[in-house]
Amino acid sequence: MKIRNAMVLGVIWAASLSAMAQWQWVDKDGRKVYSDRPPPADIPEQSILKHPGYRGGSGNPPAAAPAAAASTAANTASPRPSGKDRELEEKKKQAEQQEAAQKKAEEEKYQKARAENCARARQAKATIDTGGRIATIDKSGERVIMDDNARAAESKRLQGVIQSDCN
Repeated sequence: MKIRNAMVLGVIWAASLSAMAQWQWVDKDGRKVYSDRPPPADIPEQSILKHPGYRGGSGNPPAAAPAAAASTAANTASPRPSGKDRELEEKKKQAEQQEAAQKKAEEEKYQKARAENCARARQAKATIDTGGRIATIDKSGERVIMDDNARAAESKRLQGVIQSDCN
């Protein structure tokens, strides 16, 4: 349950990061344009409504923001001194969480199938052990009554299923 909550929070967090990295401007036809890429060079600066990373309402970011963006671009071009890429670590962590959740779901599915097999085998074993007449259908589609040897073989097979799936 905790893994699922963490995954949901991670998805929400990732979605909010992508929303923050949006450009917004008014094009020459007067329509608002949203993009993750900067506007074309022919769009005047006063038409740009939102820059990535700038949380102000409408209007342009402070003058220090372009300089910070330029220095950030320079930093991303050169290798980081720590040798760690945060995005890569986040993706790796998210992939590990997804893999763990998938394994857990598969394990739950497997356990549920075992429980169902166990219940069916116990029911069939109880039916066989009653001693009543049991009919099966053969390959030609005819009804055949089980004899004592077939009943014993089926009882043994069901006992094996019970031992493997009910423990």
